[in-house]
Amino acid sequence: MTISVHGLAVSRGIAIGRAVIVASSRVDVAHYFVQAEQVEREIERLRQARNAVAEEIVKVQQSLHELGPNDAHPELTALLDVHLMLLQDEQLTSGVKHWIVERHYNAEWALTTQLEVIARQFDEMEDPYLRERKADLEQVVERMLRFMRGVASPVAGGGSRPAHDSAAEVPLVLIAHDLSPADMLQFKQSVFAGFVTDVGGKTSHTAIVARSMDIPAVVGARSASHLIKQDDWVIIDGDAGVVLVDPSPILLAEYGFKQRQGEVERERLSRLKNTPAVTLDGQKIELLANIEQPEDAAAALKAGAVGVGLFRSEFLFMGRSGKLPDEEEQYHAYRRAVEGMQGLPVTIRTVDVGADKPLDRGASRAGDDHLNPALGLRAIRWSLSEPSMFLAQLRAILRAAAHGPVNLLIPMLAHASEIRQTLALVNRAREQLDNAGMAYGHVKLGAMIEVPAAALTIPLFLRHFDFLSIGTNDLIQYTLAIDRADEAVSHLYDPVHPAVLHLLAGTIAQCREKGKGVSVCGEMAGDVSLTRLLLGLGLRSFSMHPSQILAVKQQILRCDTTRLQTWAQSVLVAEDPAALMTD
Repeated sequence: MTISVHGLAVSRGIAIGRAVIVASSRVDVAHYFVQAEQVEREIERLRQARNAVAEEIVKVQQSLHELGPNDAHPELTALLDVHLMLLQDEQLTSGVKHWIVERHYNAEWALTTQLEVIARQFDEMEDPYLRERKADLEQVVERMLRFMRGVASPVAGGGSRPAHDSAAEVPLVLIAHDLSPADMLQFKQSVFAGFVTDVGGKTSHTAIVARSMDIPAVVGARSASHLIKQDDWVIIDGDAGVVLVDPSPILLAEYGFKQRQGEVERERLSRLKNTPAVTLDGQKIELLANIEQPEDAAAALKAGAVGVGLFRSEFLFMGRSGKLPDEEEQYHAYRRAVEGMQGLPVTIRTVDVGADKPLDRGASRAGDDHLNPALGLRAIRWSLSEPSMFLAQLRAILRAAAHGPVNLLIPMLAHASEIRQTLALVNRAREQLDNAGMAYGHVKLGAMIEVPAAALTIPLFLRHFDFLSIGTNDLIQYTLAIDRADEAVSHLYDPVHPAVLHLLAGTIAQCREKGKGVSVCGEMAGDVSLTRLLLGLGLRSFSMHPSQILAVKQQILRCDTTRLQTWAQSVLVAEDPAALMTD
């Protein structure tokens, strides 16, 4: 009997194969108390595990450097760096020692206890990407536990076949609680055709790397590793986010056909890389990439992006226990991104974090414990409250602009006073560089439109900024009063709600009227089901994950914006816009 397990569709494609099950190491963690004279021994066991995992990660990094440019994935490099930082995190190491010294827990018990303490802090974070970094911490702990128990990497163990295996040609799919970045590299070099994990979200590290490697994957499938048995036949539908277990011969044949169709479609899309994004009626469309790390520039170029529409600088600030990156570190990171884009423009967003984010944990202040962090001290509000930090970032961005075209993007502005303070600090940063005799370049200034108050006062923004970028993820959340991370209300998160569409349309129209650039850099930009609507509303600049660019470009090449305008206006005035989206 076929059963279906539903999760999140994070990486397209179909994978069909026999299941290889990997259980979580934490299931079998021993819980016992140690004697006082055994405390030092437990701390030493912990230290050995940490050092062994760090050495393992360094070896993986070295093997990455040895790979060719087509196999060395920048997302994986960045995630390995995050894992190394987490291994050295003071809150993790000191917390585990506390449980051993004060409570006399054994090392494994202390490690999992401290993991739960820190995990709760991650769960309280508003930003979905940062919240899902909890998975990185869990992977670090998982690998330390494996070392203590003498267990090898799940991918390394599952990927080997006996030489005498008569079914050597049968593909395998991996079913796991979660996968670490190091596991993902081994995954690429193993026999697995796809994977399913119990945990993870659309922005979890497994999802990011799966998309970059173009591996069919479903994450967040909850109890998949318990429902699926070893060697079951499994179909992974990465397009629909569904896993079919023990499929019938008819289903196998149907999905085999879909799999071949997908391969043909991907080959067809790859041919569009160098094709200009121009609609049937001659409208040139700008397709930009969203990146998190300087090394992501390679993936942006590979996908045919004509620039970076959003460099999320906050990822330079993550996992540092309050030790923020200084001006020099930021300058070199931004410079690598700018030079990596080979003369194409890079839009760098200033740090979009707040008192609810990891970087503040090591240097928290009174009042940091917000009841609703989404409405608290975040993004530009936090930057303006820390002018020395903000000036260091502004100087670093301005200096990087000496090496190529850079746009400076400010998140979450809503008040005229915030605009004035921000512009004054940008000018002060220039003055400081002048006084220091340091070279810097010209930057275009932009503002994120992600608060309804900003979308309703666009003329104010157009007087002060060269361009606007619409952050649809937050704009939808704030407009509809929906916490998109809350499963109880996430079904109400609606990109085509009439209120959202009116704010979008008004912003685009006013920018075009004044001759100012406007782009969408939220999830809507990479959603091919919304491409026609955005074009009809007048949008000519889209910024998205590099893996989405070719599919959106294909849609653009088939569109006539003159015909779409009338249809888009009918959607805009409809009581139920979603009902017209298939027209």
